[in-house]
Amino acid sequence: MGDQKGKVDIPKHFLEEHIRTQPELVAVRKKADNFTIGVPNEVSFHENRVALVPHSVAALVALGHRVIIESGAGKKSKISDAAYADAGADVVFSAEAVFKADIIIKITPPTIEDIDFFRPNQVLVSPLHIPVISAEYINKLRQKRVIAIAMEYLHNEKGVFPVVRVMSEISGIFAMHTAAELLTNYRGGSGILLGGIAGVPPANVVILGAGVVAEFATRTALGLGAEVRIFDDSIENLIRLQNNIGKQLFTSVLDPLNLKKQLLDADVAIGAIHSNSGRAPMVVSEDLVMKMKPGSVIVDVSIDQGGCFETSEVTSHKHPTFTKHDVIHYCVPNIPSMVSQTASVAISNILTSILRRADHYGGIEQMLQIDQGLRNGVYTYKGSLTNNYLGRRFGIKTINLDLLLTSGY
Repeated sequence: MGDQKGKVDIPKHFLEEHIRTQPELVAVRKKADNFTIGVPNEVSFHENRVALVPHSVAALVALGHRVIIESGAGKKSKISDAAYADAGADVVFSAEAVFKADIIIKITPPTIEDIDFFRPNQVLVSPLHIPVISAEYINKLRQKRVIAIAMEYLHNEKGVFPVVRVMSEISGIFAMHTAAELLTNYRGGSGILLGGIAGVPPANVVILGAGVVAEFATRTALGLGAEVRIFDDSIENLIRLQNNIGKQLFTSVLDPLNLKKQLLDADVAIGAIHSNSGRAPMVVSEDLVMKMKPGSVIVDVSIDQGGCFETSEVTSHKHPTFTKHDVIHYCVPNIPSMVSQTASVAISNILTSILRRADHYGGIEQMLQIDQGLRNGVYTYKGSLTNNYLGRRFGIKTINLDLLLTSGY
C-alpha cells in the first residue's frame, strides 16, 4: 500500500454501476396526446362479453379521448348502441372503422383476418389464449409491428393478476350455482338440495384446488349450507384459503386414499386446479368417477387447461353437460361469459384504470417505461417477439423488452 497512499480501494461493481442498463425509468407526468380506443364486436363462438361498458366510455371521453364502438358490441351483455352513444362513444357499423383506433381492446384475441386491419405501432390489448395461438398469428402481429399486450398477464404492484383474479372469482361462484342446479331432478341429478334443510343433511362438496376459484366456490357452498372438503398439494394455499374464509374447514393434501373416500361420498366435485405452465394435473381417474354416486355432479373449471378429471371433455354454453358413468359433467371453458354483464363490468373497470394511467404518463408506450406490471403482458413489440415461452414454442427469436425500451426502439 506504500505506492497507493491516500487512495481507497473501491469495489469494481460500484465503478461499473453507471454503465449498467437501467430498465426502470423515472416516472414523469406527461399529459397524453388524445388517443382513440376501439372496441370491435366479438365474433368468437359463445363469447358474450364486451371490453368496455358505457360508464368506462364516459370516463375516457371526459379525459379527451375518443372511443369507437362497433355497432352491436354490447348486445350480448344487454348494452345498447344508444347507451354507448349517450356515454360519448362513436358507434360505427364496420370492424374496419374500429380497427383504425390507436388502441384496440378485445375480450378474445383478434382473428388472423382482423390482423390485416392493423398498422405499425398500434396497441392491442386482449387475452393471449396460449392453447390456441399459432405461429401464423404471432408472425402477422410482428409483420404489422403491433404492440400486443396479453391482459391475463397484467399484474399490479402487489403481484396480483387482476383480470385472472376477477374471472376466477366469477368462475368459482358460478360453478357452485351450476352444481346446485344440476343436482335437481329436472337436470338429471340426484334430487338433492345443496344446502339441505332442518332434519335433512346437506350435500357433500369436494373441491380440488385451493386458489381463487376454489375460495369463491367454497364461500358460495358454505353460504348455501353445504358441507365442503378442500384438497390441494400446497399447504400454503390451504392455509391462505382457510384464513381468507375465516373459519375452520376440512382441508387435506391430495392424498389418494383420503380423496377417494371423500369422492365416493360426494354429491358435487369441483375441479379448480390451475397450472402455471401447461396442462392441469389430472388427479381423478375414470375408475374413481365410475364409483361416484349416480346423479352426482362434476364441474371441471380446470377444463381450459385440459381438466383434472380423466372423464372431462370440453363442452359449450349451448350444450354444457354430458353424463358419463351416471355422473353429470359440466366442462365449459368460458364460464364468465355466461354472466356477461357482470364479467364485462369487471373487466372494463380494470382496463379503464390502466387507460387512465396511460393518460397520466403520456400514453401506453410511455407507461411501459415505468410499469413492470404492464410490461409483463407484452408479447410482441414493434416487430419483435418478447415472450420467451412463445419463442420456444414456435422457434421464433425473442428479444428482451427492457432492452428494446431502453434502446429507444
